[in-house]
Amino acid sequence: MLTASAIVSLHDKLTAAWHSGPQEVARIAHSDWLARVARQHRANFDLWHIEDEARTPGAADSELAGVKRRIDVTNQIRNDLAEELDRALLAWLDTQQLPNPAAPLNSESPGLIIDRLSILSLKIFHTREEALRAGCPAEHAERNRERLRILEEQRSDLEQCLDALWQETLAGTRRFKLYRQLKMYNDPSLNPAIYRKNATQSAS
Repeated sequence: MLTASAIVSLHDKLTAAWHSGPQEVARIAHSDWLARVARQHRANFDLWHIEDEARTPGAADSELAGVKRRIDVTNQIRNDLAEELDRALLAWLDTQQLPNPAAPLNSESPGLIIDRLSILSLKIFHTREEALRAGCPAEHAERNRERLRILEEQRSDLEQCLDALWQETLAGTRRFKLYRQLKMYNDPSLNPAIYRKNATQSAS
């Protein structure tokens, strides 16, 4: 069900496609599982570019406030979809009487690793763009080629970690759990800045 190379290949194909123009996930993702991976990657793709907007020189405060709200919403979607990946994997494993509850617990779940691989795909795409950007000094290109080498090595390492975790989980020698992010800032009942403001408005 889970193969790191298939996930990385999908991330890269979608990253390139979405930078060329809007594309339907179904045209590239050929299974329900990979469609889930694609949706989570799309949240990271959107978040990346909204974060770029937040750093636009000369942006008005009102514009930045709107961008910040979009960042919060998109980041919540990103985290929810990473959890969805783990729930799907755990549901499938349950039919195999796995994970083994007696096995050592891994500190990071597959969903969180896939989220990191998604971000690395975006970093690699944009770093390669910078390494090839016309009109830049030679030092700029060289710096980004070195960054690209590091990012690709990091992704290769993470791919191996994901495959190893999955194979060990199937073998019953390691397990993972669903780790809920439980974000508080978007919840009006948990964020003091929201519920205090609401209480003040209700009292007035």
